[in-house]
Amino acid sequence: MGAAQATDITGAGSSFVYPVLSKWSAKYAEATGNKLNYQSVGSGAGIAQIKEGTIDFGASDAPMSGEDLAKFGLGQFPSVVGGIVPVVNLQGVQAGQLKLTGAVLADIYLGKIAKWDDPAITALNPGLKIPSNKITVVHRSDGSGTSFNFTNYLSKVSPEWASKVKFGTAVEWPAGVGGKGNEGVSQYVRQIPGSIGYVEYAYAKKNSISFAQMQNAAGKWVQPNADTFGAAAGTADWASAKDFNVIMTNAPGEQAWPITATTWIIMYKKSKNPSHSKVAFDFFKWSLEKGQSDAASLDYVALPTTLVQKIEAYWASDLGNK
Repeated sequence: MGAAQATDITGAGSSFVYPVLSKWSAKYAEATGNKLNYQSVGSGAGIAQIKEGTIDFGASDAPMSGEDLAKFGLGQFPSVVGGIVPVVNLQGVQAGQLKLTGAVLADIYLGKIAKWDDPAITALNPGLKIPSNKITVVHRSDGSGTSFNFTNYLSKVSPEWASKVKFGTAVEWPAGVGGKGNEGVSQYVRQIPGSIGYVEYAYAKKNSISFAQMQNAAGKWVQPNADTFGAAAGTADWASAKDFNVIMTNAPGEQAWPITATTWIIMYKKSKNPSHSKVAFDFFKWSLEKGQSDAASLDYVALPTTLVQKIEAYWASDLGNK
């Protein structure tokens, strides 16, 4: 397509998916001339904007309910799978050295464990020199799908978290400071000695922030990487999930990373701007069929071919893209 025929489309939402969307949009623009303007403003803001009809697609790490999709004339489908990792700023502790269980992570975020040399942490890490710092908890300040999956996981591994805080895109955090987007949480953790946060794995790597290994539902210690994210994704039952509504936290499987998530793309069933909607579908078709190696280079997990076929069938049956 020549430059004179190029179409600019707009999207907004998840910061979790922003690194791979950026890469895809650059290559797609080279191939077609069409450009994507994406605002990494958080899942909550993305859902709000697609409901208001101000963008061509939204992106959220928390799925919309079937009732809300029907109410606003929307559909949703997964785009990529990735992992959320606890990140820490601890002098002398390298990436992947610190071990945390889900229960200990929940107690840190509940404010019950306030120092890094707490016996609950040192017992998990014999031989690792952990400084006696005060723990500064960093969480999201905006409506966030990353927070949705993180707190969903904590609710599954900590009855106290499930009863007191629960889970969602925005919760009443018992402790800590809030950063906007994965970008903001990464920045705070880099700046505050003794801090802990949670971000999509690409942000930990990009910002050279140490991350923890986790004990999964099978009791195994696992490192965050594409293999462990893929092991969790492999347990998901996409075939029977209406509108692809599947949460993958605390997945079974010996190699499964416990905080694995997807980002749903949300689009109109009947767009007010059909030409933009057509380009948006073309962008995601290109991304799912030709951009998966780019996703893998950022340690996201490519969607299996059978799932991509199911998504494209959903576009035709539910979103009118035939």
